[in-house]
Amino acid sequence: MNLEKFDQISIKNAKKLISRVLSATIDNPNNPDWLNFFQADTYRFYFLMNFMREILDNNEISQEYAISLVPKKFASRIKRLQVLKSAVKLGFINEEQSIVDRRRRIYSPSDKLLNEFIQYANDSDIAVTN
Repeated sequence: MNLEKFDQISIKNAKKLISRVLSATIDNPNNPDWLNFFQADTYRFYFLMNFMREILDNNEISQEYAISLVPKKFASRIKRLQVLKSAVKLGFINEEQSIVDRRRRIYSPSDKLLNEFIQYANDSDIAVTN
């Protein structure tokens, strides 16, 4: 490892980035329950980010679509389904029966998740720009 090739400003910026990310996520004692759940492992966090991006793009999310949001290399089909069902059971994600096809399930974030996610994004943006 050769840190000597980097200037002190770059090293300082890297350390600030690490501090910002950790203080805003894992090390933050004020994290909402949904964030603690979704950052428990890489798959959950990746799922949350993709799920919310699809929601913010106004896309309807079926069960099959939801579990396809994360590549298979991150988790088996059963693991992906378990995370989705756990999020539903914990009240972070709503599950409704499709009006068109009664066998199909449609997923959306709970009002609490959506509101807190948007607030978290706004707070993060303010923290980064300051």
